[in-house]
Amino acid sequence: MVLLADAMLLDWKNDSNYTKGRPVLTETLLINFLFILFPVLIYLIFFENRITLYLNNTIIVLLASFPLILTMTFPIRLDLGFIYDLRYIPFIVASLFLGFKGAIPLYLVLNVYRFIIGGEGVYQSFFFSTVILLFIPLWKKKFIKLKTRNRVLWAGLFSFLTMLFYLVTLTSFFPVLNKEYWIIAANVLPIHVIGVMIIVILIEKIRANYQNRERYLQSERLNVISELSASVSHEIRNPLTAANGFLQLLMESSKIHQEEKKYLAISLQEIKRAEKIISDFLSFAKPQAENMVYSNFKKEIEYVNNIMIPYAHLHLVDLKFSFSNTLLMRFDQNQMQQCLINLYKNGIEAMKETGGILSIDVYENNGSILISITDTGIGMTTEECSLLGQPYYSTKKEGTGLGMVMIYSVIDKVGGTIKVKSEKDAGTTFLITLPV
Repeated sequence: MVLLADAMLLDWKNDSNYTKGRPVLTETLLINFLFILFPVLIYLIFFENRITLYLNNTIIVLLASFPLILTMTFPIRLDLGFIYDLRYIPFIVASLFLGFKGAIPLYLVLNVYRFIIGGEGVYQSFFFSTVILLFIPLWKKKFIKLKTRNRVLWAGLFSFLTMLFYLVTLTSFFPVLNKEYWIIAANVLPIHVIGVMIIVILIEKIRANYQNRERYLQSERLNVISELSASVSHEIRNPLTAANGFLQLLMESSKIHQEEKKYLAISLQEIKRAEKIISDFLSFAKPQAENMVYSNFKKEIEYVNNIMIPYAHLHLVDLKFSFSNTLLMRFDQNQMQQCLINLYKNGIEAMKETGGILSIDVYENNGSILISITDTGIGMTTEECSLLGQPYYSTKKEGTGLGMVMIYSVIDKVGGTIKVKSEKDAGTTFLITLPV
């Protein structure tokens, strides 16, 4: 994912390849594009199901280093005697997606290998790559936040501007901007802009496929849990209710000794615990008509805040709440409240050792209701975040993971999405997007 080569003019008479004309140029260009596509293909084959949505820094640097080196080893030669390569295509794309963490290692690889190749243009290459290193990675945060289409367009714009800068510096080799210069510009500019845009489109397509597949699998898991929980819980609750009634009658009997009643009390306690587990499973079932409301979430959030404040104070956690939403949507009030309670509880328990602040923000954006819940707790790794919502997976030793399954299930039923941003020892943010 990088750009072009150095301003290095060669004597075409001494190069036999030039006598073959345009077919050699086209062949070399296609081979260079194949080099650039190489890391994308390797990722699809070996890493798509092993790493998270944005590639691991080490892996992407290694993958991007291959096309960078190969394009420099086999440059494109114009009939004029001018040669250039596509090294800056992987360099620019990696800088945009990874920032300085990806750009600096590639910058070192690029310049060390260019120094090994030698010849004219070493200093020009160093200067030009340094300009890219100082400018492109600064846009990483804004670039990542853009929508897919805008990312492709902005990547093309960055490529266009960097190539334009390169062509301006190239004018020092031409006393007059003659036909040869414009032929070079006509080759260099579109090739790099189109190359960068193609690579970004492929990356975005891979990301979209990954998200759609994960969303589909999660939806299927939640549907299975919902159907099983509704049927199994109903069947189990009936015999438990009967057993609970008979045990209570036995507790009131005068023929049973106090020592034996202790065992009955334990049995009743365990039945109540079983009924609570069943109630949790029933929360995965479909929304109930009698609980459906049409609300902007203010009443629900205030209710959850009121009942969670004592629990938060118990763990030295302060709640900060802001509300600026006017949009309304229809949902099961009981399920949504339980979903929010679980999120509050998880955030508070992540700070129970040191205390902290739990921030809750409800606002609207582009026709959707957004609920952001942020804690300052222990945080999670990227791998832990990717496993959230799977049955029986929990970051807590005593947890069952069913609380998170319930959260994902409720949000999925109203057509919403959950994004988790977390950093170890720096806190976690759950961003819920609910389309209206």
